[in-house]
Amino acid sequence: MQNFITNYTKRRYIIYAIISIIALSLPFIEINGNHFFLLSFIHAKLNLFFISFSTQEFYLMPFILILLFLFIFFITTLGGRIWCAWSCPQTIFRVIYRDLIQTKILKIRKNINNKQKEYPGQYFKKIIAIILFYLISLIAISNLLWYFIPPEDYFEYLKNPNEHFLLIGILFFGSILFTLDVTYFAEKFCIYVCPYARIQSVMFDRDTMQVIYNEKRGGVIFDGKFKLHKKPPQGECIGCEACVSVCPTHIDIRAGMQLECINCLECADACSKIQNKFNRPSLINWTSIKSIETDKKINYFRFRTIGYLIVIGIILTILIIMGSKKEHMLLNINRSSELYQISRAGDNIEVSNAYTFLFQNTDIKDHEYYFEAKLEGIDNGIEIIRPSKPFKLEAGEQSKKIVIIRAIKKLANDNQKDIIFPLHIKAYAKDDNKIVIFRKTIFIYPKISIFKEVK
Repeated sequence: MQNFITNYTKRRYIIYAIISIIALSLPFIEINGNHFFLLSFIHAKLNLFFISFSTQEFYLMPFILILLFLFIFFITTLGGRIWCAWSCPQTIFRVIYRDLIQTKILKIRKNINNKQKEYPGQYFKKIIAIILFYLISLIAISNLLWYFIPPEDYFEYLKNPNEHFLLIGILFFGSILFTLDVTYFAEKFCIYVCPYARIQSVMFDRDTMQVIYNEKRGGVIFDGKFKLHKKPPQGECIGCEACVSVCPTHIDIRAGMQLECINCLECADACSKIQNKFNRPSLINWTSIKSIETDKKINYFRFRTIGYLIVIGIILTILIIMGSKKEHMLLNINRSSELYQISRAGDNIEVSNAYTFLFQNTDIKDHEYYFEAKLEGIDNGIEIIRPSKPFKLEAGEQSKKIVIIRAIKKLANDNQKDIIFPLHIKAYAKDDNKIVIFRKTIFIYPKISIFKEVK
Protein backbone atom coordinates (compact mmCIF):
# COMPACT_ATOMS: atom_id res chain seq x y z
CA MET A 1 0.00 0.00 0.00
CA GLN A 2 1.30 3.42 -0.96
CA ASN A 3 1.96 5.81 1.95
CA PHE A 4 0.01 9.05 1.53
CA ILE A 5 0.41 10.31 5.13
CA THR A 6 1.42 13.97 5.40
CA ASN A 7 3.03 15.41 8.49
CA TYR A 8 2.75 19.19 8.34
CA THR A 9 2.34 19.28 12.13
CA LYS A 10 5.78 17.78 12.77
CA ARG A 11 7.34 20.21 10.30
CA ARG A 12 5.66 23.12 12.10
CA TYR A 13 7.05 21.95 15.44
CA ILE A 14 10.56 21.86 13.97
CA ILE A 15 10.14 25.40 12.60
CA TYR A 16 8.79 26.53 15.99
CA ALA A 17 11.92 25.19 17.66
CA ILE A 18 14.20 26.92 15.15
CA ILE A 19 12.36 30.25 15.50
CA SER A 20 12.45 30.01 19.30
CA ILE A 21 16.18 29.28 19.38
CA ILE A 22 16.91 32.19 17.02
CA ALA A 23 14.66 34.64 18.88
CA LEU A 24 16.17 33.73 22.27
CA SER A 25 19.80 33.71 21.16
CA LEU A 26 19.97 36.75 18.86
CA PRO A 27 19.94 39.38 21.68
CA PHE A 28 23.05 37.75 23.19
CA ILE A 29 25.05 37.71 19.95
CA GLU A 30 27.26 40.74 19.41
CA ILE A 31 29.73 41.68 16.69
CA ASN A 32 32.03 44.58 17.56
CA GLY A 33 29.70 45.36 20.46
CA ASN A 34 26.63 45.64 18.20
CA HIS A 35 23.50 43.48 18.19
CA PHE A 36 21.58 42.07 15.24
CA PHE A 37 18.62 44.26 16.21
CA LEU A 38 18.41 46.63 19.15
CA LEU A 39 16.31 49.77 19.40
CA SER A 40 17.57 51.32 22.62
CA PHE A 41 15.81 54.48 23.75
CA ILE A 42 18.06 54.71 26.81
CA HIS A 43 21.25 54.78 24.73
CA ALA A 44 19.52 56.55 21.81
CA LYS A 45 20.81 54.12 19.22
CA LEU A 46 19.70 51.50 16.74
CA ASN A 47 21.65 48.31 16.06
CA LEU A 48 20.71 46.72 12.76
CA PHE A 49 22.53 43.76 11.20
CA PHE A 50 25.30 44.28 13.80
CA ILE A 51 25.84 47.90 12.71
CA SER A 52 25.26 50.76 15.13
CA PHE A 53 23.21 53.79 14.15
CA SER A 54 22.40 56.83 16.26
CA THR A 55 19.04 58.61 16.53
CA GLN A 56 20.20 60.96 13.77
CA GLU A 57 20.30 57.98 11.41
CA PHE A 58 16.74 56.79 12.06
CA TYR A 59 15.90 57.76 8.48
CA LEU A 60 16.54 54.06 7.78
CA MET A 61 13.54 52.96 9.85
CA PRO A 62 10.87 53.83 7.22
CA PHE A 63 12.69 51.67 4.67
CA ILE A 64 12.88 48.80 7.16
CA LEU A 65 9.14 49.06 7.90
CA ILE A 66 8.27 49.29 4.19
CA LEU A 67 10.42 46.22 3.53
CA LEU A 68 8.73 44.34 6.38
CA PHE A 69 5.20 45.07 5.14
CA LEU A 70 6.05 44.30 1.53
CA PHE A 71 7.53 40.98 2.62
CA ILE A 72 4.34 40.15 4.57
CA PHE A 73 2.22 41.05 1.51
CA PHE A 74 4.41 38.88 -0.71
CA ILE A 75 4.30 35.88 1.63
CA THR A 76 0.53 36.21 2.05
CA THR A 77 -0.04 36.41 -1.71
CA LEU A 78 2.17 33.39 -2.22
CA GLY A 79 1.35 31.13 0.73
CA GLY A 80 -1.83 32.48 2.32
CA ARG A 81 -1.81 32.70 6.11
CA ILE A 82 1.49 30.88 6.42
CA TRP A 83 2.61 33.40 9.04
CA CYS A 84 -0.35 32.60 11.29
CA ALA A 85 0.34 28.89 11.61
CA TRP A 86 4.08 28.65 11.07
CA SER A 87 5.61 31.75 12.67
CA CYS A 88 3.09 33.73 14.74
CA PRO A 89 4.00 33.83 18.47
CA GLN A 90 0.31 33.51 19.35
CA THR A 91 0.12 30.15 17.60
CA ILE A 92 3.50 28.93 18.85
CA PHE A 93 2.64 29.62 22.49
CA ARG A 94 -0.85 28.16 22.08
CA VAL A 95 0.78 24.93 20.92
CA ILE A 96 3.14 25.03 23.91
CA TYR A 97 0.25 25.57 26.34
CA ARG A 98 -2.38 23.28 24.83
CA ASP A 99 -0.39 20.49 23.19
CA LEU A 100 2.66 20.36 25.46
CA ILE A 101 1.62 21.51 28.94
CA GLN A 102 -2.06 20.53 28.97
CA THR A 103 -1.89 17.38 26.87
CA LYS A 104 1.59 15.88 27.08
CA ILE A 105 2.73 16.92 30.56
CA LEU A 106 -0.41 17.25 32.71
CA LYS A 107 -2.74 14.98 30.68
CA ILE A 108 -5.65 17.44 31.04
CA ARG A 109 -6.55 16.84 27.42
CA LYS A 110 -6.73 13.15 26.73
CA ASN A 111 -6.26 13.31 22.96
CA ILE A 112 -3.99 15.72 21.13
CA ASN A 113 -6.00 15.12 17.96
CA ASN A 114 -9.21 16.47 19.53
CA LYS A 115 -8.97 20.20 20.06
CA GLN A 116 -12.72 20.73 20.15
CA LYS A 117 -13.45 18.94 23.42
CA GLU A 118 -13.06 20.74 26.73
CA TYR A 119 -12.51 18.46 29.70
CA PRO A 120 -14.42 19.56 32.84
CA GLY A 121 -12.98 19.50 36.34
CA GLN A 122 -9.27 18.94 36.96
CA TYR A 123 -9.07 22.47 38.35
CA PHE A 124 -5.85 21.82 40.22
CA LYS A 125 -4.11 20.63 37.08
CA LYS A 126 -5.49 23.60 35.12
CA ILE A 127 -4.09 26.02 37.71
CA ILE A 128 -0.73 24.25 37.52
CA ALA A 129 -0.85 24.58 33.73
CA ILE A 130 -1.47 28.35 33.97
CA ILE A 131 1.36 28.76 36.49
CA LEU A 132 3.74 26.81 34.26
CA PHE A 133 2.80 28.94 31.29
CA TYR A 134 3.17 32.14 33.31
CA LEU A 135 6.80 31.20 33.93
CA ILE A 136 7.21 30.74 30.19
CA SER A 137 5.50 34.08 29.54
CA LEU A 138 8.06 35.80 31.80
CA ILE A 139 10.79 34.48 29.52
CA ALA A 140 8.81 35.47 26.41
CA ILE A 141 8.23 39.06 27.55
CA SER A 142 11.85 39.32 28.70
CA ASN A 143 12.93 38.10 25.27
CA LEU A 144 10.86 40.85 23.66
CA LEU A 145 12.37 43.48 25.96
CA TRP A 146 15.90 42.35 25.08
CA TYR A 147 15.39 43.88 21.64
CA PHE A 148 14.90 47.28 23.32
CA ILE A 149 17.10 46.89 26.40
CA PRO A 150 20.44 45.08 25.99
CA PRO A 151 20.43 41.84 28.02
CA GLU A 152 23.51 42.97 29.97
CA ASP A 153 21.60 46.09 31.11
CA TYR A 154 18.33 44.21 31.58
CA PHE A 155 19.71 41.80 34.19
CA GLU A 156 21.46 44.64 36.01
CA TYR A 157 18.17 46.53 36.20
CA LEU A 158 16.42 43.49 37.66
CA LYS A 159 18.95 43.48 40.51
CA ASN A 160 17.72 46.94 41.52
CA PRO A 161 13.92 46.76 41.11
CA ASN A 162 13.34 49.82 43.32
CA GLU A 163 15.16 51.96 40.76
CA HIS A 164 13.42 50.45 37.73
CA PHE A 165 9.70 50.33 38.50
CA LEU A 166 8.76 50.91 34.86
CA LEU A 167 10.69 47.87 33.67
CA ILE A 168 9.31 45.67 36.45
CA GLY A 169 5.79 46.92 35.71
CA ILE A 170 6.09 46.16 31.99
CA LEU A 171 7.47 42.69 32.74
CA PHE A 172 4.78 41.88 35.32
CA PHE A 173 1.70 43.23 33.54
CA GLY A 174 2.97 42.14 30.12
CA SER A 175 3.38 38.56 31.29
CA ILE A 176 -0.05 38.61 33.00
CA LEU A 177 -1.77 39.86 29.84
CA PHE A 178 0.11 37.40 27.65
CA THR A 179 -0.83 34.52 29.95
CA LEU A 180 -4.48 35.64 29.86
CA ASP A 181 -4.33 35.87 26.09
CA VAL A 182 -2.89 32.39 25.51
CA THR A 183 -4.76 30.51 28.25
CA TYR A 184 -8.17 32.20 27.99
CA PHE A 185 -8.64 34.09 24.73
CA ALA A 186 -6.76 31.39 22.81
CA GLU A 187 -7.74 31.23 19.13
CA LYS A 188 -10.49 33.82 19.75
CA PHE A 189 -7.66 36.36 19.48
CA CYS A 190 -6.94 35.15 15.94
CA ILE A 191 -10.62 35.19 14.99
CA TYR A 192 -11.87 38.43 16.54
CA VAL A 193 -8.85 40.63 17.35
CA CYS A 194 -5.99 40.05 14.92
CA PRO A 195 -6.28 42.49 11.95
CA TYR A 196 -4.27 40.22 9.68
CA ALA A 197 -7.26 37.93 9.14
CA ARG A 198 -9.33 40.90 7.98
CA ILE A 199 -6.90 42.15 5.35
CA GLN A 200 -5.65 38.85 3.99
CA SER A 201 -8.48 38.39 1.48
CA VAL A 202 -7.46 41.50 -0.50
CA MET A 203 -4.01 39.93 -1.04
CA PHE A 204 -5.31 36.56 -2.23
CA ASP A 205 -5.77 35.51 -5.83
CA ARG A 206 -6.74 32.21 -7.41
CA ASP A 207 -3.12 31.00 -7.27
CA THR A 208 -2.61 31.76 -3.57
CA MET A 209 -1.83 28.64 -1.54
CA GLN A 210 -4.61 27.87 0.93
CA VAL A 211 -5.86 24.94 2.96
CA ILE A 212 -8.47 23.56 0.58
CA TYR A 213 -10.84 20.63 0.81
CA ASN A 214 -11.17 18.93 -2.58
CA GLU A 215 -14.92 18.83 -3.20
CA LYS A 216 -14.44 17.12 -6.55
CA ARG A 217 -13.03 14.08 -4.78
CA GLY A 218 -14.93 14.36 -1.52
CA GLY A 219 -18.29 14.80 -3.13
CA VAL A 220 -20.11 16.96 -0.58
CA ILE A 221 -22.81 19.60 -0.58
CA PHE A 222 -24.19 21.88 2.11
CA ASP A 223 -27.87 22.10 3.01
CA GLY A 224 -27.97 23.76 6.38
CA LYS A 225 -25.67 21.07 7.75
CA PHE A 226 -22.80 19.20 6.26
CA LYS A 227 -24.06 16.16 4.37
CA LEU A 228 -22.40 13.54 2.26
CA HIS A 229 -23.16 14.02 -1.40
CA LYS A 230 -22.39 10.43 -2.25
CA LYS A 231 -21.37 7.44 -0.23
CA PRO A 232 -18.05 5.69 -0.80
CA PRO A 233 -16.61 4.61 -3.13
CA GLN A 234 -18.20 7.37 -5.32
CA GLY A 235 -17.45 10.07 -2.71
CA GLU A 236 -14.16 9.70 -0.87
CA CYS A 237 -15.12 11.60 2.29
CA ILE A 238 -16.35 9.06 4.87
CA GLY A 239 -17.68 11.67 7.30
CA CYS A 240 -15.29 10.73 10.11
CA GLU A 241 -14.85 14.45 10.99
CA ALA A 242 -11.24 13.91 12.04
CA CYS A 243 -10.49 17.20 10.27
CA VAL A 244 -13.14 18.96 12.37
CA SER A 245 -11.99 17.53 15.70
CA VAL A 246 -8.37 18.54 15.24
CA CYS A 247 -9.05 22.14 14.14
CA PRO A 248 -7.78 24.63 16.78
CA THR A 249 -10.12 27.38 15.56
CA HIS A 250 -13.20 25.11 15.62
CA ILE A 251 -14.16 25.26 11.95
CA ASP A 252 -15.17 22.67 9.36
CA ILE A 253 -12.69 23.03 6.51
CA ARG A 254 -15.15 21.24 4.23
CA ALA A 255 -17.25 24.41 4.24
CA GLY A 256 -14.65 26.14 2.06
CA MET A 257 -12.31 29.04 2.75
CA GLN A 258 -13.09 30.70 6.07
CA LEU A 259 -11.76 33.71 7.94
CA GLU A 260 -10.90 31.59 10.98
CA CYS A 261 -8.58 29.20 9.11
CA ILE A 262 -4.95 29.85 10.06
CA ASN A 263 -3.33 27.38 7.62
CA CYS A 264 -2.02 25.08 10.37
CA LEU A 265 -2.77 22.07 8.12
CA GLU A 266 -3.56 19.79 11.07
CA CYS A 267 -6.78 18.89 9.26
CA ALA A 268 -4.72 17.77 6.25
CA ASP A 269 -2.63 15.52 8.51
CA ALA A 270 -5.75 14.08 10.15
CA CYS A 271 -7.40 13.40 6.79
CA SER A 272 -4.28 11.83 5.31
CA LYS A 273 -4.18 9.24 8.11
CA ILE A 274 -7.76 8.21 7.37
CA GLN A 275 -7.45 8.26 3.57
CA ASN A 276 -4.18 6.32 3.72
CA LYS A 277 -6.18 3.35 4.98
CA PHE A 278 -8.01 3.40 1.62
CA ASN A 279 -4.76 3.95 -0.30
CA ARG A 280 -5.83 7.50 -1.18
CA PRO A 281 -4.13 10.89 -0.63
CA SER A 282 -5.66 13.43 1.72
CA LEU A 283 -8.79 15.28 0.63
CA ILE A 284 -7.34 18.41 2.27
CA ASN A 285 -4.20 19.95 0.87
CA TRP A 286 -2.16 23.12 0.84
CA THR A 287 -2.82 24.16 -2.71
CA SER A 288 -4.59 26.82 -4.76
CA ILE A 289 -8.11 27.11 -6.11
CA LYS A 290 -6.79 27.21 -9.67
CA SER A 291 -4.63 24.13 -9.12
CA ILE A 292 -7.64 22.19 -7.83
CA GLU A 293 -9.77 23.24 -10.80
CA THR A 294 -7.17 22.58 -13.49
CA ASP A 295 -5.29 19.67 -11.87
CA LYS A 296 -2.07 21.54 -12.63
CA LYS A 297 0.83 22.57 -10.41
CA ILE A 298 0.65 25.78 -8.40
CA ASN A 299 1.78 28.85 -10.31
CA TYR A 300 4.25 30.49 -7.91
CA PHE A 301 5.74 33.01 -10.29
CA ARG A 302 2.98 35.24 -11.59
CA PHE A 303 2.56 38.96 -12.17
CA ARG A 304 1.69 39.83 -8.56
CA THR A 305 4.43 37.79 -6.87
CA ILE A 306 7.07 38.89 -9.39
CA GLY A 307 5.99 42.51 -8.84
CA TYR A 308 6.40 42.15 -5.08
CA LEU A 309 9.85 40.56 -5.54
CA ILE A 310 10.99 43.42 -7.78
CA VAL A 311 9.80 46.10 -5.34
CA ILE A 312 11.31 44.21 -2.36
CA GLY A 313 14.60 43.97 -4.26
CA ILE A 314 14.59 47.72 -4.98
CA ILE A 315 13.83 48.65 -1.34
CA LEU A 316 16.43 46.19 -0.06
CA THR A 317 19.04 47.61 -2.45
CA ILE A 318 18.28 51.17 -1.29
CA LEU A 319 18.52 50.06 2.34
CA ILE A 320 21.88 48.33 1.75
CA ILE A 321 23.30 51.34 -0.12
CA MET A 322 22.15 53.82 2.52
CA GLY A 323 23.34 51.56 5.33
CA SER A 324 26.76 51.14 3.69
CA LYS A 325 27.16 54.93 3.61
CA LYS A 326 26.91 55.14 7.35
CA GLU A 327 28.77 58.13 8.77
CA HIS A 328 31.47 57.30 11.29
CA MET A 329 31.04 60.69 12.90
CA LEU A 330 27.85 62.57 13.62
CA LEU A 331 27.52 66.28 14.28
CA ASN A 332 24.37 67.99 15.45
CA ILE A 333 24.46 71.80 15.66
CA ASN A 334 22.03 73.73 17.83
CA ARG A 335 21.86 77.51 18.08
CA SER A 336 21.33 79.20 21.41
CA SER A 337 17.93 80.67 22.24
CA GLU A 338 19.28 84.21 21.67
CA LEU A 339 19.54 85.30 18.05
CA TYR A 340 22.74 87.17 18.78
CA GLN A 341 24.65 89.09 21.43
CA ILE A 342 26.01 92.60 20.90
CA SER A 343 28.94 94.00 22.87
CA ARG A 344 31.23 97.02 22.59
CA ALA A 345 35.00 96.59 22.38
CA GLY A 346 36.50 100.10 22.44
CA ASP A 347 35.17 101.95 19.41
CA ASN A 348 33.99 98.73 17.76
CA ILE A 349 30.73 96.86 18.19
CA GLU A 350 30.98 93.07 18.10
CA VAL A 351 28.19 90.61 17.27
CA SER A 352 28.30 87.04 18.58
CA ASN A 353 26.24 83.94 17.77
CA ALA A 354 26.51 80.95 20.13
CA TYR A 355 26.20 77.30 19.07
CA THR A 356 26.30 73.89 20.72
CA PHE A 357 28.11 71.28 18.64
CA LEU A 358 27.24 67.70 19.61
CA PHE A 359 29.88 65.31 18.29
CA GLN A 360 29.46 61.56 18.31
CA ASN A 361 31.96 58.92 17.32
CA THR A 362 29.89 56.19 15.65
CA ASP A 363 32.94 54.24 14.51
CA ILE A 364 34.24 51.15 16.29
CA LYS A 365 37.61 52.88 16.87
CA ASP A 366 38.71 55.94 18.84
CA HIS A 367 39.39 59.13 16.86
CA GLU A 368 40.64 62.68 17.26
CA TYR A 369 38.25 65.29 15.85
CA TYR A 370 38.39 68.92 14.91
CA PHE A 371 36.40 71.31 12.76
CA GLU A 372 36.51 74.49 10.71
CA ALA A 373 33.87 77.20 10.26
CA LYS A 374 33.45 79.79 7.54
CA LEU A 375 30.83 82.45 6.81
CA GLU A 376 29.75 82.42 3.19
CA GLY A 377 31.05 85.50 1.38
CA ILE A 378 33.11 86.73 4.36
CA ASP A 379 36.88 86.30 4.23
CA ASN A 380 37.97 88.21 7.35
CA GLY A 381 36.65 90.07 10.36
CA ILE A 382 35.44 86.83 12.00
CA GLU A 383 36.69 85.34 15.24
CA ILE A 384 35.92 81.73 16.17
CA ILE A 385 35.98 80.74 19.82
CA ARG A 386 36.31 76.96 19.90
CA PRO A 387 38.45 74.20 21.47
CA SER A 388 42.08 75.20 21.06
CA LYS A 389 43.16 71.74 19.91
CA PRO A 390 41.67 68.50 18.55
CA PHE A 391 39.75 66.38 21.03
CA LYS A 392 39.58 62.60 21.35
CA LEU A 393 36.36 60.58 21.42
CA GLU A 394 36.23 56.89 22.18
CA ALA A 395 34.10 54.57 20.06
CA GLY A 396 30.43 55.43 20.63
CA GLU A 397 31.25 58.43 22.83
CA GLN A 398 29.47 61.79 22.59
CA SER A 399 30.77 65.24 23.49
CA LYS A 400 29.27 68.76 23.52
CA LYS A 401 31.38 71.73 22.45
CA ILE A 402 30.34 75.36 22.86
CA VAL A 403 31.32 77.41 19.83
CA ILE A 404 30.99 81.18 19.46
CA ILE A 405 31.26 82.93 16.11
CA ARG A 406 32.05 86.63 16.63
CA ALA A 407 31.99 89.38 14.01
CA ILE A 408 34.66 91.93 15.00
CA LYS A 409 33.92 94.26 12.10
CA LYS A 410 30.77 95.50 10.39
CA LEU A 411 29.38 92.82 8.06
CA ALA A 412 26.24 94.57 6.81
CA ASN A 413 24.58 97.96 6.71
CA ASP A 414 20.85 97.26 6.58
CA ASN A 415 18.53 99.40 8.65
CA GLN A 416 15.36 97.40 7.95
CA LYS A 417 16.04 93.81 8.87
CA ASP A 418 18.56 91.36 10.30
CA ILE A 419 20.92 89.79 7.81
CA ILE A 420 21.38 86.00 7.68
CA PHE A 421 24.73 84.60 6.55
CA PRO A 422 25.15 80.90 5.72
CA LEU A 423 27.69 79.31 8.05
CA HIS A 424 29.54 76.28 6.67
CA ILE A 425 31.05 73.72 9.05
CA LYS A 426 33.62 71.11 8.09
CA ALA A 427 34.24 68.47 10.78
CA TYR A 428 36.80 65.71 10.37
CA ALA A 429 38.94 63.09 12.06
CA LYS A 430 42.58 64.12 12.33
CA ASP A 431 43.73 60.50 12.18
CA ASP A 432 41.55 59.35 9.27
CA ASN A 433 41.09 61.52 6.20
CA LYS A 434 38.12 59.43 5.07
CA ILE A 435 36.03 60.63 8.00
CA VAL A 436 34.78 64.08 7.11
CA ILE A 437 31.29 65.60 7.18
CA PHE A 438 29.83 68.97 6.25
CA ARG A 439 27.06 70.85 8.00
CA LYS A 440 25.33 74.15 7.29
CA THR A 441 23.73 76.55 9.73
CA ILE A 442 23.26 80.35 9.91
CA PHE A 443 24.89 83.40 11.45
CA ILE A 444 22.53 86.31 12.20
CA TYR A 445 23.80 89.87 11.98
CA PRO A 446 21.47 92.56 13.38
CA LYS A 447 20.09 95.55 11.56
CA ILE A 448 21.89 98.86 12.10
CA SER A 449 19.17 100.37 14.29
CA ILE A 450 19.97 97.80 16.98
CA PHE A 451 23.50 99.18 17.35
CA LYS A 452 22.14 102.57 18.41
CA GLU A 453 20.76 100.93 21.55
CA VAL A 454 24.20 99.65 22.58
CA LYS A 455 26.02 102.01 24.87
